[in-house]
Amino acid sequence: MPDRILVIEDDISIAELLRDYLEINGMHADIAHTGKAGLSMALENSYDLVLLDLMLPEMDGFEVLKRIREAKDTPVLLVSARREDIDKIRGFGLGADDYVTKPFSPGELVARVKAHLARFRRLTGKTVTRETAIRVRGLEIDPDARSVRVDGRPVDLTSKEFDILLFLARNPNKVFSKDQLFDRIWGLEAFGDTSTVTVHVGKIREKIENDPKNPQYIQTVWGAGYMFKM
Repeated sequence: MPDRILVIEDDISIAELLRDYLEINGMHADIAHTGKAGLSMALENSYDLVLLDLMLPEMDGFEVLKRIREAKDTPVLLVSARREDIDKIRGFGLGADDYVTKPFSPGELVARVKAHLARFRRLTGKTVTRETAIRVRGLEIDPDARSVRVDGRPVDLTSKEFDILLFLARNPNKVFSKDQLFDRIWGLEAFGDTSTVTVHVGKIREKIENDPKNPQYIQTVWGAGYMFKM
């Protein structure tokens, strides 16, 4: 089973970006857009970690954190635009495990999430469950090892190439535009343009397809984007 993460964030675009980055890295993410909804989900379900914004409608993040700590020891990472030391001190005083200020690097945030999950497992003695590899015809994608094989032959992909392939493979038969892929893989604050998506997809095809001009895995849906064919 993948790690379950709860994202409590009222900004829809940020919440969805976090969810996509977490899922690219093999985790499952649920989203709540208000403090009350997030608190209810955190208390009623079993999550491995909570990402919590401070400025939320209905109930602020400090109160949500306080209520969670009264009932559970789940790791909580605060994510906020508030940079004042007093907010950080209050957050840590209420039991936060980390404090990340906006704007943030999604990749760095995911790295922090992984570090806190590993630390919590060490403290509690919980074991890590490996995510099942994705196997489609001759293609094998191992999310944990971040490795790819075609007909048993290892394929060397760059980090971004692997992220694109894994994201598409986790969402088979669904079309994603170049804009959507750029936002999900590079992040909303990344510099560049969507042409880099086309370049990366081309390189992936050269490495995993028997005939890159007639791909069987990542297919082009003209005028719409790309789709992983299951």
